[in-house]
Amino acid sequence: MPQTTTQAIIYAVDNGIATLTLNRPAQKNALDMTMRKEIADVMSAIRHDRQIKSLIITGAGGAFCSGGDIRTMDADGTAEDGRDRMAELHLWLEELITLDRPVIAAVDGPAYGAGFGLALAADFIIATPRAKFCLAFLRLGLIPDCGVFYTLPRIVGLQRAKELAFSAREITSEEARQMGIVFEIQPEEKLVARAYEMALSFTQGSQTAISLTKRAMNASLGSNLTTMLEMEATGQGLARSTSYHQDAVKRFLNKQSLAFKWPDQ
Repeated sequence: MPQTTTQAIIYAVDNGIATLTLNRPAQKNALDMTMRKEIADVMSAIRHDRQIKSLIITGAGGAFCSGGDIRTMDADGTAEDGRDRMAELHLWLEELITLDRPVIAAVDGPAYGAGFGLALAADFIIATPRAKFCLAFLRLGLIPDCGVFYTLPRIVGLQRAKELAFSAREITSEEARQMGIVFEIQPEEKLVARAYEMALSFTQGSQTAISLTKRAMNASLGSNLTTMLEMEATGQGLARSTSYHQDAVKRFLNKQSLAFKWPDQ
């Protein structure tokens, strides 16, 4: 499909790869209600389109996302209003976290507050040397949101997650890499190209195996051994029955190259 530009995002699909670009560069791509609604529409479209094999999320203008747009937050609103506002965001955020296809966040510049949370919802974060990550919520008397309570402790552990939340300090892409938050650091000019290269490799893999693997990995830390072994047995049975697996076995036995190959840096 051709590139679609709306008020707050740019959305395009190419070779089975969807790219969602946050596009409010003057506001460092802060999340306002318009952007949230447009992301929700995109997530719904991706969920229903099986031709899309992977998703890249990035930001325009040298920033990923500076968090929620404070100018759109009603400090005089009721607790019910605030909860409803978050619940609406959670509808598409849960779709993003549980999407059964790989998601890559390509982060340049600030990923603050909800922007940090949005990046953490991806399976892989690729960042530039000038990327900055910060849970700035406590500076405003707020608690972390955008799924951070779920995603961050699973990546860095409980104690480190508490430190990042309580200190509200900024961390560099290198420190984030050392914590396991950032997967790779790439120069600004190669960031999106590297994300696309990784995303393209997934289009050559078994979509059944990728989906089953991601679902099982997401379930693992909240599950038990018996449940995970059952998911493994059932999933492997499904994967073995696919034409992709059968073709891969034939390729292997005939000493032909396999279709899936992870792109080296």
